Amino acid sequence: MIFHAAAVALAQTFSRNFRGLLWRSLGLTLLLLAICWALLTKGLTAWLDHQALIADHGFWTQLASVMAGAGLFIGLAYLIPTISMLVSSFFLDEIAEKIERQDYSSDPVGTAIPIKRAVWEGVRFALLTLGVNVVALMVFLLPGVNMLVFFIANALLMGREYFALAAGRFASEEAVVALRRRHSLTISLCGALLAFFVSIPLLNLFTPLFATSLMVHVHKALQYRDARRAGEA
Repeated sequence: MIFHAAAVALAQTFSRNFRGLLWRSLGLTLLLLAICWALLTKGLTAWLDHQALIADHGFWTQLASVMAGAGLFIGLAYLIPTISMLVSSFFLDEIAEKIERQDYSSDPVGTAIPIKRAVWEGVRFALLTLGVNVVALMVFLLPGVNMLVFFIANALLMGREYFALAAGRFASEEAVVALRRRHSLTISLCGALLAFFVSIPLLNLFTPLFATSLMVHVHKALQYRDARRAGEA
């Protein structure tokens, strides 16, 4: 079920019907990355100036820019989970409704999550993910350990939060928590898949659309599974 949902989500991510959403989510992702790059460059330049190391402003400014660029490139995988959640909070309902109408037309369409709640959930998760990935980045010099921390933490966080947003269109927060606990293994495996996806350079830029689409399909599949079991009982 998970691999089928992932295959469908990946195909939809790059399909014509989702092209507008793809470009908008990609554009916002790149904009946030550019802001991070600019802040990193400015911060590093200010630090060098504070340390009285800048004798030739032109040279050190260029060096700071190069170092910031290299640092952002290395830390890209650590920033993407945080940024993707922020981006997803803006596009979640639009993506989910489009999928629900296209692939589940016989089912009721979910109720849009209030924008304040969606943004709050996105910011809350983004800050949590940022903290976890900062820890992972701090052990960057320990080969294997940093990637293990990155993978496990993001698998747990991304699986839980993306599922909560997708399921939140159909149920209360309490019901979503109960559903998540009932299907914790499936959701954790989906999170592991997302953690793998987000670790692939360039492809990880499309995480907001892919992750949202994946969890919409997974949530629907779990709904159907629960309904069948209830009917058999």
